[in-house]
Amino acid sequence: MNSPSEIARIYVDVGFGKARLPRWKMFVLGIFAGAFIAFGAAGSSIASCGVQPAALGRVLSALVFPIGLMLVLCAGGELFTGNSLLLVPLIEKRITVSWMLSNWITVYLGNFVGSLLVSLAVVGSHTLGLYGGELAKLAVNTAVTKVSLPLSDVIIRGILCNIMVCLAVWVGFAAKDLVSKIVALYLPVFLFVLCGFEHCIANMYFVPTGIFASYMYGIPFTPEVVRGTVTSLTGIPLESFAWLAFLFNNLVPATIGNIIGGALAVGGGYWYVYLQDSN
Repeated sequence: MNSPSEIARIYVDVGFGKARLPRWKMFVLGIFAGAFIAFGAAGSSIASCGVQPAALGRVLSALVFPIGLMLVLCAGGELFTGNSLLLVPLIEKRITVSWMLSNWITVYLGNFVGSLLVSLAVVGSHTLGLYGGELAKLAVNTAVTKVSLPLSDVIIRGILCNIMVCLAVWVGFAAKDLVSKIVALYLPVFLFVLCGFEHCIANMYFVPTGIFASYMYGIPFTPEVVRGTVTSLTGIPLESFAWLAFLFNNLVPATIGNIIGGALAVGGGYWYVYLQDSN
């Protein structure tokens, strides 16, 4: 296997290649990655729906969700959260700030398109009708819960989430064969799902799916569907302005947290430990 210091040097070259991709390729690969993560998210919901006790359902969800990141890293895709590590080649002066930001923005938009396409397909195909409609209720419940969290919670959970995701990407470079790579990346992702951390790209599937399901199945998109215990921190009426609630209550703070956790904590930390003295 590659050592941590070898991984750091490998990623400088990998990151350079990512940043120099033509934008249309970044975008298409971003669509693939968003779709892969959405497939993993859809499967994780199906696996956990109705399972009691709830802790067992969370374990089952965490067992299925990592399939999405496995597809990204092994089949090919550009994932915004993993690309937070582009800070490493930036500090090494292999890429510029404009290259990094161009990659982040292009890939982020591609991820959104891919996630939304899968969301529309899952809802439009009536897949959420499984278990007598309980899966649709779970989709709405999950979405409302996510957009009703305090903003500070979303940011902190976003930080913790992308520490795990970027560590999954990082340890994946330790492996020199496919099976080892899958095992290595699988465990950190399992952990972040088990803990309920916030992943902005996964939420591009979870929340729109809940919004679409609320229309299709007539389930109110209100805090009351989550046992009446949560409210929107920003005061945005969820039922009337669900998309605004998604954007400002969840997606933006989760994205900020993901950048802090992935770029600064993992990327910056490992650059300092393994590459600083080589300059």
